[in-house]
Amino acid sequence: MNPTAMLREFCDAVEQHQGHRLAALFTEDGVYHDVFYGAFEGRAKIAELIDDWFYRTAEDFRWVMHDPVSDGKTLYARYTFSYKSTLPEAKGARVMFEGVSIMTLRDGLIAEYHEVANTAPAFVDLNFAAERIAKIVAKQGAALKARPEMQRHLAK
Repeated sequence: MNPTAMLREFCDAVEQHQGHRLAALFTEDGVYHDVFYGAFEGRAKIAELIDDWFYRTAEDFRWVMHDPVSDGKTLYARYTFSYKSTLPEAKGARVMFEGVSIMTLRDGLIAEYHEVANTAPAFVDLNFAAERIAKIVAKQGAALKARPEMQRHLAK
């Protein structure tokens, strides 16, 4: 599957609440690292991420991938993403953010999915209290510091 078709299938699967379709784009041992919910490993867990976690407090997802670039081993795409929150404090707001998807490919499938996202606008749209935002951002910071490629940056 070419990168553009793969990305369209990826977004369509999320928008149509079909976790099994998204999971089919991944290798059996594939890992989806979600910016909010963390790592989900294997097709069953990836399907669960979409069908349960994503749709637990949200609906009407919209996801568009822009300007994909791939060398056959890695696929990058800038994205815009939104959903309608069903959290009480969000009062039905459409939550929006943008980011970059980074996918490691193996045998034409996604072996690993990571994203870098500007989630700050989403927290404002969600009407989260400052303390809750600080807790989430601290968790994201800890995950960043735990990554192997960050160790040089942490050296004294």
